[in-house]
Amino acid sequence: MAEAVRRAAAELDYSIDRTARSLRRRYSDVVALVVPDVENPFFTAVARGVEDVAREAGLSLVLCNSDDDPEQEARYVEVASEEQMAGLILAPAGPDPRLDPLLRKGRTVVVIDRLVDAPLDHVVLDNQALGRIATEHLLALGHRRIACITGPQETSTARERAEGWAQALTAAGATPDPQLLLHATYRVEGGQSAMHELLDLPEPPEAVVATNNMVGVGLLRALSTTTHHAAPQVSVIGDLPFITSDVAGAVTMPLHPREMGTRAAQMFVERLQGETGPPRRVVLDPTTPEPLTRLLTGPETR
Repeated sequence: MAEAVRRAAAELDYSIDRTARSLRRRYSDVVALVVPDVENPFFTAVARGVEDVAREAGLSLVLCNSDDDPEQEARYVEVASEEQMAGLILAPAGPDPRLDPLLRKGRTVVVIDRLVDAPLDHVVLDNQALGRIATEHLLALGHRRIACITGPQETSTARERAEGWAQALTAAGATPDPQLLLHATYRVEGGQSAMHELLDLPEPPEAVVATNNMVGVGLLRALSTTTHHAAPQVSVIGDLPFITSDVAGAVTMPLHPREMGTRAAQMFVERLQGETGPPRRVVLDPTTPEPLTRLLTGPETR
């Protein structure tokens, strides 16, 4: 009987009616990935990790850009619900995303990058450790007046990485200077403007921690155009998406975002396949700083 069905399907050129199947199961084979900034290569790499796992599981991926706007994010949540998607993987714009339209239907939601106050699976980085390690590297080089350019104050990752900066300074006996902690947008322009502000201080910093890759690019751009006699040493958390200048002694801390996407998608598929355990939180280990010059000239350059 099975063979007869297969022959008939081949003769009729039958293809699966995905709409009918979604009506039976009450959800489709589509998962949405909602990120704050699709132009940031960090999230491009996250998307690649999600897509690799989703494809293996027979799922299609829809990429959505919230532009770090909670209203736009909420609209994508509504679309995912209206289109009967299987669920979404979310890098939230704020601490309280409006997920009720999906959760009421029992859809799967996995949160990445930033924590939210909801009983959901999370895949995040150890942000305090990242800020601390980046600062400790500069302290080990003999610097004490170290600044920190981080993201918006309402963003958890920005606050946590700044806390790591302050912890490292305090542990080394160097009191964190409030005027050396600047909150900027997670954009190139934000890092550039903040770096110029630091350089205009009566006593500019000896070194700077940039807590985000795009902020790091802006910081390097500012340094490439300044006539300041002693450019500070730079430590950037995240891979630089492109190089604006070769700053001697600068280091980066790769974050491996593709792994974040892969882990999140695996957890998503496990929930679809019946995993009913309590919410899980995966915290990815921070990496050690790598010299920027190695990224420019070494064998791993891509």
